[in-house]
Amino acid sequence: MKIPRAVNRLIESLEKLPGIGPKTAQRLTFYLWHNPQEELNKFALALTNLKKETRECELCFNVDEQSPCRICRDKSRDQASICVVEQPLDILAVEKGGFYRGLYHVLGGAISPLNNIGPEELHLHELIERVKTEKISELILATNPNMEGEATAMYIANVVGKLKVQMSNLKKIKITRIGRGLPIGADLEYADEQTLARAFEGRRKF
Repeated sequence: MKIPRAVNRLIESLEKLPGIGPKTAQRLTFYLWHNPQEELNKFALALTNLKKETRECELCFNVDEQSPCRICRDKSRDQASICVVEQPLDILAVEKGGFYRGLYHVLGGAISPLNNIGPEELHLHELIERVKTEKISELILATNPNMEGEATAMYIANVVGKLKVQMSNLKKIKITRIGRGLPIGADLEYADEQTLARAFEGRRKF
């Protein structure tokens, strides 16, 4: 059976999304095909406006409607605490719990040599600049508890540790790692609020 070009184009586009294989892409395509045109138009408009109506925060690299983002602009938050996460989705997970009231820094991923992702591909340079220039008392390393996340946390701890030796004004910065509550191999975005809260409560010196 020859698949119509319009159908095939959408299948190929959906296959490029993370976690979507050929079969799932086909099912999603035909599910969308059965939707009324009005719903498809709304879906297409939402995709079109995704980049147009959002900004990447110039300070923390979160996604918001403005830059700096609403979290960075909120002076009621603890300005001396920065929570380092891999993706904006991780911020949503932490914020949902309501137990953390500091600032964030989104790396844009984790160090992964197998995927050709090194420190230079992440927002690590910008994080180090924030550590140097902002009055930080605690740096919370909340990367995912898997191999890549642990390697990234270790890298950041080593770099900041060397800076603390070189710059006397940074010596009081506490570097912590989220602790109990998150199983090895888990992702922050899939954890529930209570599990994340326990992980933050149990963070340890890193």
